[in-house]
Amino acid sequence: MDILNYTFFQNALWAILLISIISAIIGTYIVARRMLFITGGITHASFGGLGIGYFLGINPTLSALFFAILSALGVDWLSRGKTVREDSAIAVIWTLGMAVGIIFIFMTPGYTPGLTEFLFGNILTITHTDILVFATFAALLIIYTALQYRRIVYTAFDTDFAATRRVNTRLVNTIMTIFVATAVVLSIRLVGIMLLISILSLPQMMAELFCHKFRSIIWLSGIINLLAGIGGLMLSYWLDVPAGATIVFTLIVAYLVAKILASRMQRVVATRQ
Repeated sequence: MDILNYTFFQNALWAILLISIISAIIGTYIVARRMLFITGGITHASFGGLGIGYFLGINPTLSALFFAILSALGVDWLSRGKTVREDSAIAVIWTLGMAVGIIFIFMTPGYTPGLTEFLFGNILTITHTDILVFATFAALLIIYTALQYRRIVYTAFDTDFAATRRVNTRLVNTIMTIFVATAVVLSIRLVGIMLLISILSLPQMMAELFCHKFRSIIWLSGIINLLAGIGGLMLSYWLDVPAGATIVFTLIVAYLVAKILASRMQRVVATRQ
């Protein structure tokens, strides 16, 4: 337990807590909206922003955030007129971002420090500044979700019904898309571009095994993410392996166990009936 005395480990724990809150809300929304493929596209498209940031010598996180938001809005714009299918638009943005990132990183002179952290994640490099950014974003997300909860739920599950309730679905969708893109970029430092989609989907899939209400899924998936994050972090310390991959591995194992338990519970209920 001496590891808890180190600042970098304390920062990692705070990051896990804040990212668990963020991913609980964002993950539940994208799973309900069936936006996982879009989120994967945004995640990989943000690599283009990283490459531009390294090439121009600016903060790669900010450039990735800008590129991710533009990519998310670009997918929405391309698919809005129904002339381009949504999956085709995602494929275009996905490959464009990766291609731009590779080109600009190749053109960047010298070594590109920190690139592996964005690709594979390194939660132990989280700083106090990162914690403040996470906390600010989490507060904004919680406030917006609390104020617009019904509109978000209506838009997530049935946009046609939301329109009959006079909900501006396009505005809600645009704001939530910006939140999704921002959450993606902020969470990259946790598990990296390659594994990010797992922390935005696996806890929600696990929570849906035991509850079906939007609010309940948010709470349960947040708890699952927090426990898996802490467990994966401690496991990575004991095994001396990357924390991001261990957290994802812990989530997958937890999902398999939860799936087995849920199946047995359903059988018990079925036999009693």
